[in-house]
Amino acid sequence: MDVILSSSFKKHGAEKLTRVWLWAMRVVLVVVFMGWLMMWIMLPTKTYTNKWNAMITKATDSTFLGRQGTRTLVFAFPILFIAVGGCLYLHLLQISGERNSGGFSRRLNAWRRPVLVRGPLGVLSAMEIAFSLQFLALVIWALSVYISVGFSKINSKTAAKDGVKLWQAKLLDSALRLGLVGNICCAFLFFPVTRSSSLLPLIGLTSESSIKYHIWLGHLVMTLFSAHGLCFIVAWASTGQISQMLKWDAIGVSNVAGELALLSGMAMWVMTVPRIRRRMFELFFYSHQLYVLFLFFYLLHVGIAFFCYILPGVYLFLVDRFLRFLQSRQRVKLVSARLLPSESVELNFAKAHR
Repeated sequence: MDVILSSSFKKHGAEKLTRVWLWAMRVVLVVVFMGWLMMWIMLPTKTYTNKWNAMITKATDSTFLGRQGTRTLVFAFPILFIAVGGCLYLHLLQISGERNSGGFSRRLNAWRRPVLVRGPLGVLSAMEIAFSLQFLALVIWALSVYISVGFSKINSKTAAKDGVKLWQAKLLDSALRLGLVGNICCAFLFFPVTRSSSLLPLIGLTSESSIKYHIWLGHLVMTLFSAHGLCFIVAWASTGQISQMLKWDAIGVSNVAGELALLSGMAMWVMTVPRIRRRMFELFFYSHQLYVLFLFFYLLHVGIAFFCYILPGVYLFLVDRFLRFLQSRQRVKLVSARLLPSESVELNFAKAHR
């Protein structure tokens, strides 16, 4: 009897310790995520530019990494930390059982329930609506603050000093700000398609349900980047500086690389038209491999330091692609195949033994 009681107490103690660890990890991951999100909110403001950036750079100055070291620490490391910590959290949650998650799991499941079923955006849960509205608010906030801060520095005197008219100066500044907001959207673009990442399960999403967010973000990114490029072209043409389109500086911004990145992105964007995607899926699929060129020329366009803003999403996506490549090399046995009346093909595979 004493042995049974002792074993029961030990089991209860282990479960209690696991619950404590899960609670502590949730708190840490949420705090890190909120801090990372706060940096994106503050990024367009004068406070970040004039105060925070100098303080953070001074505190994290590195001889070897330079500016990209600071941006990697502030904008890339938190997400990578959450991804690694999320793996450990989900593993502990799985081995501990659902009962150890308690009320948190019930509240999370409540947020996962569909709220909108019939609508132009498809089936959406409360959590999906909340995240979508928050991201939309972030984009509107960033665009409004960027333009407000930029226009506050432009007047007739500064425009005349640069040899342009007032509206041309504002157009050039707007083009730059549109690119900066597009970069924020691009930083989130790859998260929904990282199927093997722990980020999606942490917030109650699956890789299948999150594809629509990648689509929405892709449209938003290409809209902003297209407007970014178009505004610059119009401004250069109106000021007699159309030769800027052929500029490829070894240091700073490369305009030609940006144009090539935009063309690669637009090629992918055109192929996402539903009529093309449904009738010529192979064309849609293979054109999406242009993301390699898009990222390469984007890197050459903005430089490695600025590329660090979108680094975590790109890094997790590349890791996911590598893992899927390894999984695709496993051989499977085809059991049967038949053509259905609907002209669909049904394939049955033998379950792989592990």
